[in-house]
Amino acid sequence: MKTHSFLKKLNAFFFVSILSVFVFTVLRCTPPPTEGTPEDDSYQQKLITHQEAQVLFDEYTRTNNQILTDSRNGQPDSRWYSFTIEEMEGYIKYVKENAEKKGLKNVGIKIYLGKYPANHPANRMAKPEYAGYQTVFLMPTAKKQNTENSRSATSEENENIEDIQPMNMTNLSPPPNAFTNTMN
Repeated sequence: MKTHSFLKKLNAFFFVSILSVFVFTVLRCTPPPTEGTPEDDSYQQKLITHQEAQVLFDEYTRTNNQILTDSRNGQPDSRWYSFTIEEMEGYIKYVKENAEKKGLKNVGIKIYLGKYPANHPANRMAKPEYAGYQTVFLMPTAKKQNTENSRSATSEENENIEDIQPMNMTNLSPPPNAFTNTMN
């Protein structure tokens, strides 16, 4: 009897030991999640070089910006717009959370060009002197909902989400910065 009881205890001990080794091995071999890692890396296929960016900037300067400057009696319009990383991350989180609550799929952000009217409220721009300059604003989008009456149900284009707020109040480059041909 004592041998049988001893074997049961020995088997239980080995089982617990083997299970413990297995659990510790799995936990140790599983890399910890890294914060800040994007959910996918599709952005990598869209990266361009600084030289390619300069080509785009130069082409805009030579064409569109020249037309804008001519239409403004020689006064250039804004040339660049910036948000901080924290502002962008906060906005992306805001869009994701609200879109998730609404059950929306393929959420994205469109970047629209706009222009502040000359009489635009000063508290609705990053700086009051931006009145009269072009700007950009971010518009949340999601995959179009298929409806029987929709003619564009096969379109891959996302539609604007009207009940999630767009974002603006960016910094921009009014003159004298707009006179330069560099991206600084």
